[in-house]
Amino acid sequence: MNSFKDIFDQYSWNETLFSILSKTEDDVISALNNQKRNLEDFKALVSPAAKPYLEDMARQSKSITKKRFGNTIQMYAPMYLSNECQNICTYCGFSITNKIPRRTLTNEEILKEVDFLKSKGYNHILLVTGEANKTVGVEYINNAIQLIQSKFANITIEVQPLDKEDYELLIESGLYAVLVYQETYHKSAYKKHHPKGKKSNFDYRLETPDRLGRAGIHKIGLGALFGLEDWRVDSFYTALHLQYLQKTYWKTKYSISFPRLRPFSGGLEPKVEMTDSDLVQLICAYRLLDEDVELSISTRESEVFRENIVNLGITSISAESKTNPGGYSVEPQSLEQFEISDQRPTETIVEMLKAKGLEVVWKDWAHNWQ
Repeated sequence: MNSFKDIFDQYSWNETLFSILSKTEDDVISALNNQKRNLEDFKALVSPAAKPYLEDMARQSKSITKKRFGNTIQMYAPMYLSNECQNICTYCGFSITNKIPRRTLTNEEILKEVDFLKSKGYNHILLVTGEANKTVGVEYINNAIQLIQSKFANITIEVQPLDKEDYELLIESGLYAVLVYQETYHKSAYKKHHPKGKKSNFDYRLETPDRLGRAGIHKIGLGALFGLEDWRVDSFYTALHLQYLQKTYWKTKYSISFPRLRPFSGGLEPKVEMTDSDLVQLICAYRLLDEDVELSISTRESEVFRENIVNLGITSISAESKTNPGGYSVEPQSLEQFEISDQRPTETIVEMLKAKGLEVVWKDWAHNWQ
């Protein structure tokens, strides 16, 4: 059966990088003027040649987002269920090589965390675990979804990649969306950062969105971890992946996230820096490429940065996030997966968004259209 790997194998990382860096001012102007943009336009919009046109890109991105999504922005919260992990990941606080106390929430603890998030108004939850099949495998995840499905409009997961049949089971229990980041599409760099564990299988991870599409998931979230390799090339491959999925699994909706490498205990320094200006450029480039894709920004980013970009193309935002199991109410002091930058409470974020002229949406509007 065909998959994205068939498309992926037709591309060269180095040739793609050269193509992006070769884009000219004329290419950028052409991309800005096109009504419907293709992947070559996207290359131009993320290229260094587009830097002088960032204001024009931001203006168009804001206009397109307002036309398509109105003055709305969705709120969501992550809830970490476990920091157990069988993988070695050079950049992650949960890596099996880190000698830290491990914790997996019980049903009672899960419900305690849920009570906190519901008290804040959240109706869209993201369940996160490390990748440990024996401790937090399909059975544990399915139980967690069934336990809380009556309390939330939508449940999203960010866990280890699973087989199609596993996703079908979870969808039946109430799963709405799955986030699965390739981390980097640079195959040798991927192996370097994931030397051990199931996650070291590049192709299995690459084909996860295909399995999700075949399982009939409502929404798939894509992204790369910026800092591992050249952000422009990783973003191009993400866009390529997105367009393939949209064409192949056209009933499914899609989102893109923008995680930048953040510190953790014994953390990895970014190989390639992605500046705030670079990230603004990328957000706008994705919006100019695709007016329908949802764009999400997390609390990894600073207060000032988040306030400046919420009107430029972003459609969903997290607040008051904890990246450790039980972090909201059970065990706030346990090790986090990565450091949060914007630590303001939910109420403060809501007021900020309202001051920016945005209406806060607590439910995932896409689900209401099903």
